[in-house]
Amino acid sequence: MDADYPPILDAAQVSELLGMNVQMVRKYAREGRIPAYRLPGGRTFKFFRDEIFEFVRSHPVTDDADVEETATSD
Repeated sequence: MDADYPPILDAAQVSELLGMNVQMVRKYAREGRIPAYRLPGGRTFKFFRDEIFEFVRSHPVTDDADVEETATSD
């Protein structure tokens, strides 16, 4: 999968990789919830592919999430 994406990604590539809406990726980047960078004077976010993979690895599904989801769906 690493070969499918370059080492530095834009928001559209991250949204495709994560299966998220591109606006949500940008929102998470602005809020600091996902690792992102801006070049000096730049307006667009850039993301390191390996940091995105690590971000996903650091948020595994746990039993607590299942309990929370069940509690809110009742």
